[in-house]
Amino acid sequence: LFFSRLIFGTLYPAYYSYKAVKSKDIKEYVKWMMYWIIFALFTTAETFTDIFLCWFPFYYELKIAFVAWLLSPYTKGSSLLYRKFVHPTLSSKEKEIDDCLVQAKDRSYDALVHFGKRGLNVAATAAVMAASKGQGALSERLRSFSMQDLSTIRGDSSSTVPPSVTVRTSSKQSHPKPSRSASEGTSSSGKH
Repeated sequence: LFFSRLIFGTLYPAYYSYKAVKSKDIKEYVKWMMYWIIFALFTTAETFTDIFLCWFPFYYELKIAFVAWLLSPYTKGSSLLYRKFVHPTLSSKEKEIDDCLVQAKDRSYDALVHFGKRGLNVAATAAVMAASKGQGALSERLRSFSMQDLSTIRGDSSSTVPPSVTVRTSSKQSHPKPSRSASEGTSSSGKH
């Protein structure tokens, strides 16, 4: 049932709408535009009727028969419904519908701007918090590394360690602090 409605209710009319556009036949344009308007209203109504009337015997078969009636060149169902009901109703309510659409458009734009600003504020706050937490964690992590660890991570040898660190390291090695036992040894050797 779903596939037959998809084929006959959507794909078949879409193909003939394409042919009407290709041939630039105004009469066919009007015919298929009336069909699509009626089909859009049918699909909208169907959303609600499916909830309440799906238990009705032959409900789905009736929907397919209705779509076939809309399409039939003999019954001209979509043209009949459009001219008898839809066009007069839309013509009488057109001003109110246009006003509602303009108001909805303005409200949706205002809501979009409002939520956009809130979203940017939340994102900026999250970015600042992540950066501050990340910076603290990064500095703590870096403090825990010795220069030997950093050169090992990079895969470099100790010769690529910055010169100031190398000088400091080499100055410690060239002037070692005398150990306690060494200073005692020299003082004891001086006594002998």
